[in-house]
Amino acid sequence: MTLTDFHSAFFAHELTKRCPSDSIEKFAGALVDAQVKLHPHQVEAALFAFRSPLSRGAMLADEVGLGKTIEAGLVISQKWAERKRKLLVITPSNLRKQWHQELQEKFSLPCRILEARSYKAAIKEGTPSPFEPGEAVVICSYQFAKAKAADITSVPWDLVVIDEAHRLRNVYKPSNVIANVLKTALTAAPKLLLTATPLQNSLLELFGLVSFIDEHAFGDLKSFREQFANLSEEEVFEALKARLRPICHRSLRRQVVEYVPFTKRHAMVEEFTPADNEDRLYNEVSAYLRRDNLQALPASQRSLMTMVLRKLLASSTFAIAGALDTLIYRLKGKLVSKAPPRPLEEEMEEEYEGLDETAEEWGDDEDDEAPLSDSDRAAIDQEVRDLESFRDLALNITQNAKGLALLTALGKAFEEADRLGAARKAIIFTESRKTQDYLLRLLGNSPYHDGIVLFNGSNTDSGSRAIYAEWVKKHAGSEKITGSKTADMRSALVDYFRDQGKIMIATEAGAEGINLQFCSLVVNYDLPWNPQRIEQRIGRCHRYGQKFDVVVVNFINLNNEADRRVFELLDEKFKLFEGVFGASDEVLGAIESGVDFEKRIAGIYQGCRTANEIAESFVHLQRELTSQINEAMTKTRRQLLENIVDPETETAR
Repeated sequence: MTLTDFHSAFFAHELTKRCPSDSIEKFAGALVDAQVKLHPHQVEAALFAFRSPLSRGAMLADEVGLGKTIEAGLVISQKWAERKRKLLVITPSNLRKQWHQELQEKFSLPCRILEARSYKAAIKEGTPSPFEPGEAVVICSYQFAKAKAADITSVPWDLVVIDEAHRLRNVYKPSNVIANVLKTALTAAPKLLLTATPLQNSLLELFGLVSFIDEHAFGDLKSFREQFANLSEEEVFEALKARLRPICHRSLRRQVVEYVPFTKRHAMVEEFTPADNEDRLYNEVSAYLRRDNLQALPASQRSLMTMVLRKLLASSTFAIAGALDTLIYRLKGKLVSKAPPRPLEEEMEEEYEGLDETAEEWGDDEDDEAPLSDSDRAAIDQEVRDLESFRDLALNITQNAKGLALLTALGKAFEEADRLGAARKAIIFTESRKTQDYLLRLLGNSPYHDGIVLFNGSNTDSGSRAIYAEWVKKHAGSEKITGSKTADMRSALVDYFRDQGKIMIATEAGAEGINLQFCSLVVNYDLPWNPQRIEQRIGRCHRYGQKFDVVVVNFINLNNEADRRVFELLDEKFKLFEGVFGASDEVLGAIESGVDFEKRIAGIYQGCRTANEIAESFVHLQRELTSQINEAMTKTRRQLLENIVDPETETAR
């Protein structure tokens, strides 16, 4: 084909022109090969990230399920099209594979997951800097990025995308080592932070996230406290919005209903009555946890570990038996070892998955204990005997009333799925791996024994290994295999659940990041006390792309007044389990802190002994929540988080 001088000039212009940062044309060339259906709010968010060329970055804070990964993919694609290819994605380790898959399949971008094994292989092959991108987007975990901070600092990144960025929210605290190391390593890099909960706990966390992008936006922590202590004053509120406007962009689900259809949620409740020996175990362990002096629990973590043990006690007899064994082993070790014991959260991680993150959010109570005295040693001997009696009682209980209630609930829930036209697939959430193992045995001997898959932080069981081996065989030689076994394992398990499985039993690791739109039945076998964690769980299924109404199953112990009151609060006050959107973001945010709410609930369990005391405490708590979740506070939060984009450039909603 012969081109005229005019056509040559025209095509040269099209290939080399630079569009305004807020122009939709900016993405036109980058998206030629994209296999994704874009929505207006996603394009708007991506354009927002480009609006300020002098900015050190942006925070995209859409609610769960609106496609923040797609928005980031748009920005990455544009950078790639501009041949700015020093691109890094830092994500929780369990989401590396998902990012790899999304960027490859939806944006045709080459990617590579960098972890210890691939890093060592690159070094052995003579690569001096394995993080040097080459011709692929580099994806790594938070932990690996922290370990290789020096390597990351040495690369002049064109863009660093940080997923689930609320993990960095406490960067202003020296105790948050990962956040501080990454902040230092990425000081010079433009950053894109993705989080659905920029205000999960308090304004100080918003300060932390913004300072991660630009530490000069708010000044230091002291000046931030002084400037924005009183948001009820109009001038203060407007000043905070002005500071956020060029940095943070947010869309809510209810803002996009015109073009993104959302299904509804339906709540189901299954009641159960524990057997006498289960009640005895509950009462004896509860009384133990109320003792003034406990040798097994570090003074600095007394309230946290008490909460964890109460959650395990409510989960299953198998979960609490494992935790009691850990405490027994720890106490016996204190008697014979002069070295300080390992942090208890490390020892309990096997029992209560995600404890390390919970511990970081929870904070410490007071200084740790002093060296052991003779009276302490005598107390330890007695405490060990008490713990062994509790453990033996737990081990003698081979069946749990809540487990039997699960079998009944699944039958009802699958019938409801049939009525709605949905597939017979259910995800069951528990907070304990020991309970997960119990449910596998229970369901394995039930009519629901086919198609069960476990999902947790390690996935080392024989069933998971078999699913992984079959998946690797099926996809041998394809781009689906990343070379990261942990990432590929998660992908294999989700693919199995989608294509063949009927029931996935997941710990909290399954509540973060994975997309399960093909499943419309969520079972909270263990119900978290933090409303934000519950919303995150349900959001795995109740999100964009879900074609059916989502059924949410919860359990109520008829012998436990506190359990019943917690459920009523989460259901009636937070509206978590029914409607189109579940808990509104304003309501979740109005409580200030999901962690503080957990602490309030834990305090009621710990301090109240009678049904009347429990009832009175929950009535008082509900009154407080009513005053917090009022029209004025809701309006303030909505204005702050929804209207932080410059009105002159914001697309009309």
